[in-house]
Amino acid sequence: MKKILVPLDGSAASQKAASKALDVAKKYGSEVTFIHVMHEPDINMYNKFGVLIDPDLKKLKEKLKENEKKMMDSIINGMDTEGVEIKRKIISGIAYEEILKEANQGNYDLIVMGKLGYSKIKRFFVGSVTYRVISDSACPVLIVHE
Repeated sequence: MKKILVPLDGSAASQKAASKALDVAKKYGSEVTFIHVMHEPDINMYNKFGVLIDPDLKKLKEKLKENEKKMMDSIINGMDTEGVEIKRKIISGIAYEEILKEANQGNYDLIVMGKLGYSKIKRFFVGSVTYRVISDSACPVLIVHE
């Protein structure tokens, strides 16, 4: 097992999954890539209705990405990563799609993720990111309970 992918959303479940992934990585000498998928507002949706978007939206997106990076760094820096090669990626898009795309393109051997993320209400309406990753992943998925 050479490569492990760990989606982080800041929830307690994703943090516990990150810790478990590091334990597995130490045991097998694996590299761990932490990924966070940002949701960006769809500007084109507004434009087609003639609504002008504030030109500072680009700055807002940059600030959002900066804050997401700080969140990810804070979580990872608070863990024992000694002896494990760590990579970090922040991607924009739909969480389960981007996680699966990264897993496939990066040839990961394992995805480690939390059972529950932040949005219980959203999960009720659209299905959980975890469920969709489990359903469509080409590699094994280890689910860590909160």
